[in-house]
Amino acid sequence: MTDTSISFMRSLCGGEIEQEVLFPFPRLGPAEAETIAAVVDSVDSLLEGRAEEFRAWDVAGEMPSEFLDELREFGLFGLIIPEEAGGMGFGNLAYSRTLQQVARHDASVAVTVGAHSSIGMRGLKLYGTEEQKARYYEKLARGEMIAAFCLTEPGAGSDAASVRTTAIDRGDHFLLNGSKIWITNGGIADFFTVFARTAEVDGKGKLSAFIVTRDMPGVSVGPHEDKMGLRANSTTTVTFEDVRVPKENLLGPLHGGFKVAMNILNNGRSGVGGGTVGAMKRLIGLAAQHATQRKQFGQPIGNFGLIKQKVGQMVVDCYATEAAVTLTAALTDRGYEDTSVESAIVKIFSSEALWRTADEALQTAGGGGYMRELPYERILRDCRINRIWEGTNDILRLYIALTALNDVGQRLKEMSSSLKGIFDHPIKGFGLLYDYARRRANWATGLPTAKSSLSKAHLALRPQAELFEDLTRDLAAMADRLLRKHGKHIIGKQFATRRLADVMIDLYVLACVLSRVTSAIETKGLDGAQAELWVAQVFSGQAGRRARSNFRQIDENEDEQVKSLAEHAYERQGYAWDIL
Repeated sequence: MTDTSISFMRSLCGGEIEQEVLFPFPRLGPAEAETIAAVVDSVDSLLEGRAEEFRAWDVAGEMPSEFLDELREFGLFGLIIPEEAGGMGFGNLAYSRTLQQVARHDASVAVTVGAHSSIGMRGLKLYGTEEQKARYYEKLARGEMIAAFCLTEPGAGSDAASVRTTAIDRGDHFLLNGSKIWITNGGIADFFTVFARTAEVDGKGKLSAFIVTRDMPGVSVGPHEDKMGLRANSTTTVTFEDVRVPKENLLGPLHGGFKVAMNILNNGRSGVGGGTVGAMKRLIGLAAQHATQRKQFGQPIGNFGLIKQKVGQMVVDCYATEAAVTLTAALTDRGYEDTSVESAIVKIFSSEALWRTADEALQTAGGGGYMRELPYERILRDCRINRIWEGTNDILRLYIALTALNDVGQRLKEMSSSLKGIFDHPIKGFGLLYDYARRRANWATGLPTAKSSLSKAHLALRPQAELFEDLTRDLAAMADRLLRKHGKHIIGKQFATRRLADVMIDLYVLACVLSRVTSAIETKGLDGAQAELWVAQVFSGQAGRRARSNFRQIDENEDEQVKSLAEHAYERQGYAWDIL
């Protein structure tokens, strides 16, 4: 029986490889695959041939209402809503794959659809009562109501605890006051998931989540924001002035809004990942066509090594991203209770891989790529937000690392408290001491244990699996070393925690790649999966070099000098030198 309480990455930081979580690589069942293939074909028929329209809407900064009606009629706002309520009933994996196809055509369209399902109404799906679902599901599925997620404020971005919007209990309703900024779908939404302070405990605000609809008196939206990218998608402020929110519109537990918000974001990140994969696939196609058709010095530019390096790396990044997105979405569908670290890793890796791919694809296109006539510059502008929204990559790196270090710290704390009373409880005390000593011996010597092996990887991937096993031991030792070195001050050591997070990111994505390539070899044979084997070899080599560089920098780095230079710039409010 599957233990759905296991987190692959949280276990990995303790030196344990829970390979059953990731093997075998998930596959869609025949019926589901047939359904999604039909949906993908339909998406293509709806969106193909509209490149000039998408470009014009980007310039105008608006998506016409007639096109929104087409999206409604197609059913793209009902992807995750149960079939009995008029939706398609997709799980995270099917939803992610569908959004991938939309993103291959246009990011603004993908975000309009994705913000609705990934975060706008996700709280209703996760926390809604049966009465709330009965009231809103069908309207949301039809796109009669489009949804938006309202958390960010002028003074509250990554620091959600700083939300100033209030919802005061007035007996039969809550009185809502405040303003939200940068709300995706704000100008077209009728259903808002809103977070507001409902209590103060020890000087800290407690949040609650509410369903708010546009027709409630006091709800207003601002003008369309003039953005760098995703210009055709509606982004506005949303303001609440003495809005009377019925008690039955409370979403989730009272004062439990922070957890509601985090779970919505964790669950919705498969949509972001799917969108990045779609954009990368389009960019690879554009780059490959240009590389084979554009001639310089008497031959296609694709013959030159540096162009091959760019396109080959794009392929590696896309394959690795798709592996991680697919596996993480499947974990959620399979009922794993805690995928927050894995979801954060996917968001970081996918958004940064797309940024590199967009940049290199534009570079491959040369001067033409810089012109608005071609899609490269728009894709570059559109994808930049992915590293900022739904949790900035900087904050998510801290979350990934500190979650792991908290787990390690808890084990050390338990051991320390047990050893204090070791003579009162010798069996418990010596048991913990023995377990810790065994783990440290494994990290130092590579002594095999039941959970130190990636044996489910195909034999052809044994060198890469052994590298993964070695790096896992190094990761556990790194977490242990950082905690012992910095103790409770580790929270403020962001250079160190970033390095730990980067190792964790590489290891999780590597594990996903090895799972996927194993499945490919088993299905197609070594010859049929040769190119995928190359992907595994390239990615593992790159991940290993990055990880070992991060290990070395635990004690040998220039962190203090970099911080001092930043403070130097703060004091002078800029750069201090000039050649004059």
